[in-house]
Amino acid sequence: MTFSDAIRTCFSKFFTFSGRASRPEYWFFFLFIMIWSLIAGIVDAQFFTQVAVTETETSKSVAASSSQPVQSIVSLIVFFPHLAVAWRRMHDTGRSGLYALLPILLILSAFVTLFFGIGIASSFQHGGNLDILFTRATLLIVIPTLIILFVSPLLVLWWLARPSQPGTNQYGPNPYEVAQ
Repeated sequence: MTFSDAIRTCFSKFFTFSGRASRPEYWFFFLFIMIWSLIAGIVDAQFFTQVAVTETETSKSVAASSSQPVQSIVSLIVFFPHLAVAWRRMHDTGRSGLYALLPILLILSAFVTLFFGIGIASSFQHGGNLDILFTRATLLIVIPTLIILFVSPLLVLWWLARPSQPGTNQYGPNPYEVAQ
């Protein structure tokens, strides 16, 4: 599969989460996203950056800010095709597509645990036994979650880089065997 074939395939399968995607299909589309994100960042920096200069008697400070509208539009356009091709790529390695969402699900679970755990703890009298119990229980859950959170993107990256599962699996035929 060529670079242009991968881009065409990913955009034609915008919301297709079934089937399998080969390594070149995923990684060429990922390269396409990186290139367009870089171009969008350059356009934002050139046309949408506002520079504010503040001078005092002793110092001068310069601050630049940008709302990054072009990068936001590019991100919105490629979000679902990228998610769909990552989902199909996981299928190609014999895993559920949900594994592509593993880091995001861990981030959400850590925030929910912190929000509710500390929220419950703060509803008790400060310094009381239940306050300390809920705070410690929350930290006991969040700390391992954060450790796993740092490892999970590497695991997902490794799965995305794995070769295709030979033959037909539960998600469909091998894309390399179908193309030949």
